[in-house]
Amino acid sequence: MENELKLKLEQLHKRVDNLKDQIQTEEATKNAFIMPFIQILGYDVFNPTEVIPEFICDIGTKKGEKVDYVIMKDNDPVLIIECKHWKTNTDAHNSQLHRYYHVSNAKFGVLTNGLIYNFYTDLEKPNIMDEKPFFTLDLSNLKDTNISILNNFTKKSFNLENILDSAEALKYIEAIRKEFEKELQNPSDEIIKVLVSRFFDRPFTASRLVSFREYTKKAFANSINDSINLRLKNALNINETIPSKEIEHVAPIDQNAEVEKIITTEEEIEGFQIVKAILREDLPADRIAFRDTQSYFGILLDDNNRKPLCRLHFNSSTKYIELFHNGKENGERKILDSLEDIYNYKNELLQTIKNYQ
Repeated sequence: MENELKLKLEQLHKRVDNLKDQIQTEEATKNAFIMPFIQILGYDVFNPTEVIPEFICDIGTKKGEKVDYVIMKDNDPVLIIECKHWKTNTDAHNSQLHRYYHVSNAKFGVLTNGLIYNFYTDLEKPNIMDEKPFFTLDLSNLKDTNISILNNFTKKSFNLENILDSAEALKYIEAIRKEFEKELQNPSDEIIKVLVSRFFDRPFTASRLVSFREYTKKAFANSINDSINLRLKNALNINETIPSKEIEHVAPIDQNAEVEKIITTEEEIEGFQIVKAILREDLPADRIAFRDTQSYFGILLDDNNRKPLCRLHFNSSTKYIELFHNGKENGERKILDSLEDIYNYKNELLQTIKNYQ
């Protein structure tokens, strides 16, 4: 069930990417992006007893206030959805949803622009929607854990008690994660002192604090990247050791600086897996290797820098694949609108293998 849900969401994301520049209004966003999302959850958007558009929520003296959609289950409202144009920041418009939530009797509210879906409930005060969402789904970054959470909102699997049981944990785990990420980027005085005081028993001066801040940032970066590299090696069983003959002429480098600058992303690994799947037609898996650099993510034949199969350039807003099928030292770059576009260059990738034979 979750695999099917993920596949449908990936297809929706591709649709959103392809169409969004042509979508000029909030109403068009609802029709093109949000109604398909509701359908993916298993609700019939053409059944007015199940999905009610423009649901009237009278608020005090204000009559005729409308919420974009209310989803019903067993004749009870379970989810209200407030929609915005796809270019609108979903963090900036929850006051209107906040008012609707209070009078709708639904336990969950969603604020969305068709790309990002923020889910709210009333963990802080009963019947008053929280200021921050307990769960956010980003179509451009679909993680398995998020798919599992979203599955609880599908018509087939909806269970109010299960969602409420996990909502508090989800909310505070996400809050802690964001604070942790802030500390990784810019360690606070408090966290530096907590850590350093465990092994440094001299007074903290202003200059010492500046030095230890840099040491802490490097320690965090080293630890995280070591962990990532270990997991990748275990998962892919790839030996990334550079042969000594290839490093004889490499100048000495600052290892700490290199570790900070090179971060292998999930997107790069997903791209590698797609290339690997294509090349497996002609190559065993153990001959397909990768090396990440500051400039690009290189995929190599036999872990040999002189035999590039392709390079992924994912470090900017415009993504490219660099191909070497023409046998030239300099590759040919092709723009990728999504990772799925890599499959369009199957013939070129397979030709590159033949060039090395």
